Amino acid sequence: MRRSKNKEPLFFENLTIESAGAQGKAIAKHEGMVVFITGAVPGDVVDVRVTKKKSNYAEAITSRIVSPSPDRIPAFCEHFGTCGGCKWQDLSYPKQLQYKQQQVIDNLERLGGLQLPPVTPIMASRGLRHYRNKLEFSFCNSRWFTKEEVDNDQRGDDKNALGFHIPMRFDRVLDIRECHLQPEPSDSIRNFFREHARKHGLSFYDPRAHVGFLRTLLIRTTTTGECMVLLAVGHEDVDARERMLSELVERFPQLTSVLWTVNTKKNDTIYDLDIHVFHGRDHLVEELPDGPGGRPLKFRIGPKTFFQTNPQQTIAMYRLTRDLAGLTGEENVYDLYCGAGSITLYLAAKAKHVAGVELVPESVADARVNADLNGITNVSFTSGDMKKVMDAAFVQRNGKPDVVVTDPPRAGMDEPVVRHLLELAPPRIVYVSCNPATQARDLAILNDTYRIDFVQPVDMFPHTYHVENVVRLVKR
Repeated sequence: MRRSKNKEPLFFENLTIESAGAQGKAIAKHEGMVVFITGAVPGDVVDVRVTKKKSNYAEAITSRIVSPSPDRIPAFCEHFGTCGGCKWQDLSYPKQLQYKQQQVIDNLERLGGLQLPPVTPIMASRGLRHYRNKLEFSFCNSRWFTKEEVDNDQRGDDKNALGFHIPMRFDRVLDIRECHLQPEPSDSIRNFFREHARKHGLSFYDPRAHVGFLRTLLIRTTTTGECMVLLAVGHEDVDARERMLSELVERFPQLTSVLWTVNTKKNDTIYDLDIHVFHGRDHLVEELPDGPGGRPLKFRIGPKTFFQTNPQQTIAMYRLTRDLAGLTGEENVYDLYCGAGSITLYLAAKAKHVAGVELVPESVADARVNADLNGITNVSFTSGDMKKVMDAAFVQRNGKPDVVVTDPPRAGMDEPVVRHLLELAPPRIVYVSCNPATQARDLAILNDTYRIDFVQPVDMFPHTYHVENVVRLVKR
């Protein structure tokens, strides 16, 4: 350990990274203290600069890699280390999977105090790059300059950026030239908007003053080749907007849907905004296999629709969920947090009836459209607070559940919903989670009545520390 003459900053030297912890941070120890480190991978020996120090732990940033880990690989993205995404791309993919699997086990056993069967090896992602079907970019008049640009005096006069917000900085955006998350034409479309804006002197949004014309850009794609572009502007300028979108359609005539909206709020959410069609349809249609009669399942995806962002892994996870439900065609199934009905429709092919429940009315409307689109009639959808919706009348209408499938948001299920599951007492529950920590909390409440008989981690987001997990519970 050493300090500079003014006793700041504090450095720890020659720390060996032992493992990966919460939020993907590397873990080392210094004089019995746990140190959570950014910018290192397990197996590295590093010098670090301490950013926070408490009595029993510290947080730090890597200042020098003394000896690289044998599992360290070159990052493939030029924005790595500055952009907040894909933080594990310098760690070999087999090791990423190993630490994600361990994260699931640690959460369920340590946080939940749960007894597990042998955990099935994590389901690896079929695609490691360009696997996402949706990205959202921000226009900003306050570009984030990298350390290299500052050190080499390469900042220039152009302060505008179109890309991703720097972590913890709502007012700074990293200008993204190439992103490896979404397939083309995503990069080309984003770069077109930047070039057009610079050519015509259009203003980029100022997130502090809340002024500026160009605000956000949403790009959605499908496995069938359809593409949606949604431009949000901070105020209306009909001539500028129509010129920009006309040139976009001329440059990319294959676009399925070109939309626009005006957002004068102080946040970037679009769910309460009116969306206008400039070109094509107001939606995309995605197709996933295993629909009725062997035909593909079709899903209508609008700009506000929630849909899983890794479609190849989505197929695998939905098949697994249906298999774990153990359906014979005679079961009544409840699908909680059903969204636009994607899991509901997968289950319907092998169930007597599936009742989807979802808080967001717009998602329920999408779910009903998707059921009609596929000619599926043995489903129903209800919108409302799950604590209140699943009352005696609901059970009478839909039948007592033989299986419950639940796929809640990252916050997990509300405790009253978990308690209500205990009252419904279905023989089987399949819990799909994007956050094993909140899943462990919910499973602990169910533990006296249900035992876990299957655990399957799923990697939906390669090069990140995020992991999905599917658990089946059977009544004791």
